[in-house]
Amino acid sequence: MVHNKVSWKNSQQQYGLLSKLLHWLSALTVFSLFALGYWMVELNYSSKWYQLAPHWHESVGILLLMVTIFRLLWRRIAGSPGAITSHSAFEKKASALMIFILYITLFTVLISGYLITSANDKAIAVFDWFKVIPWVLEIKNQEDIAGVVHYYLAYGIMIFALLHALAALKHHFIDQDVTLKRMTKTTDK
Repeated sequence: MVHNKVSWKNSQQQYGLLSKLLHWLSALTVFSLFALGYWMVELNYSSKWYQLAPHWHESVGILLLMVTIFRLLWRRIAGSPGAITSHSAFEKKASALMIFILYITLFTVLISGYLITSANDKAIAVFDWFKVIPWVLEIKNQEDIAGVVHYYLAYGIMIFALLHALAALKHHFIDQDVTLKRMTKTTDK
């Protein structure tokens, strides 16, 4: 009986289990936060969700920010698989650019959300587990400016994530290479 070893660390060929879990947890969380944000802006004051939905949105957003920082640290420690040799120079550059854009957009969305909530100079209670101190900038209308950035980049990250997914599917079904398998396969074999 052959046992396939599950690796927590990244190898030259594929992502390790921790990177995969962080990737898919982040993806699920980003889409869930977008859906929650889209839904909650239509709530009226009489809704029982009027206070609860923003609390959940803020709390999960702060936790995602922490996970994203950890992801970047883990990426630095564990490295990333090497580029697939069959990919063209354009594909390699486009892939690196998309990852950069996704991280920058995600950080900007998360920080702008934090700045919206911080504008009233009140700490953010993350599921009542701990509080995050506010960051009030010397910017007039901080909440409004951060809100515009948050709104448009939330839609932007959905577009970039969709392009990212479509590229992975193109590599899997059309090119028939291991791009998608490196983020989904659970063993080294």
